[in-house]
Amino acid sequence: MITLIEDPDEKIFNQVRSEIVARGEGIIPQLERYWEFNQFGNLFQERIENLIHSIQYNCISSQLENWVEEEDNDLLEGSILINKYQYPSFDEAEMRRQVTAIRQDIWLELNDNLTALEQVNVINHILYTVHNFEGNKTNYIAPQNSYIADVLNTKKGNPLSLAILYQVLANSLGIPIYGVNLPNHFVLAYMDESRLGMSQDGGDNGVLFYINPFSGGSIMHKSEIDDFLMHLELPQEVKYYRPCKNIDILQRMVNNLIFAYIQKDKPEKANELKALQNVLKIKLGE
Repeated sequence: MITLIEDPDEKIFNQVRSEIVARGEGIIPQLERYWEFNQFGNLFQERIENLIHSIQYNCISSQLENWVEEEDNDLLEGSILINKYQYPSFDEAEMRRQVTAIRQDIWLELNDNLTALEQVNVINHILYTVHNFEGNKTNYIAPQNSYIADVLNTKKGNPLSLAILYQVLANSLGIPIYGVNLPNHFVLAYMDESRLGMSQDGGDNGVLFYINPFSGGSIMHKSEIDDFLMHLELPQEVKYYRPCKNIDILQRMVNNLIFAYIQKDKPEKANELKALQNVLKIKLGE
């Protein structure tokens, strides 16, 4: 059936294509072997590449749907799924090892007597000084800033990707730090979980303080969020002060990528990512 991929009859090819795509990821190794070792023409190779991409994309979309359905959406797992869009064959085990190594370095410096601020100082020291992570200010909108594997390898990211890494590390250590979905920026909130939900008027809502992951984990206070919103001429809505859901974080990550690929004049990638974003929007009831 694979040899029929090069058939010039579009009807035959489309039928073959449907059957191959329906086989799922299990057929990819065979397609790759045919691509590498058989002397077919350029059309055959191009079609195989497109078939492999279609199969991998469908798999990511399906996995994303399953991720959204989970009761407790794992933020790192969601980030890995988006990473697979660009790097379907990346070494996930190595990426997780990198995260675990950073976590271990932070854990060694923590103890039960540290205050919230002291805990954050430890995370900041390990993440930004020892491991040299930083905000990518020279190439801010590059899509690589949104892919977790790239961020771990280059030590550079945008506010959202650095916040994701920061939150994943903190949460894995039992530290209540969560993302806050500010317009035009993304920050973190250190929560006093005993006071969650006590204020519903745009007040602290259990927030002890905010953290700016793009500037080395600098501490921010509510008044700075107030000023930021005032500068943007936006109302001080409660949602800009409180932690958001992991689904919201992933949706924003995809939106950042869509914008980046539009800027790079890659509409085909932007359109594929819009379809993935729709999976999140549909599940959110939007």
